[in-house]
Amino acid sequence: MKTSIINARVRPELKGDVEKILSKLGISTTQAISMFFEQIKINRGIPFSLQLPNDETAEAMQDARHNKNLKSLDINQIKQ
Repeated sequence: MKTSIINARVRPELKGDVEKILSKLGISTTQAISMFFEQIKINRGIPFSLQLPNDETAEAMQDARHNKNLKSLDINQIKQ
């Protein structure tokens, strides 16, 4: 099978984190990228929703980035 080479620049820590996850899943980075491309082809677009967050979510994201207005959660208090 003929193949093409793709060069992409990503942060080294992101690459390392992702490769650890993929390794646990038993797939290579190349296989993961090929799977992503196949899904783009099948879906005729990105295979997940891409949208801007609403104002409330954007504010919460900004707060989280700045460690502002954070609340802790006791996992033992969650009802199942």
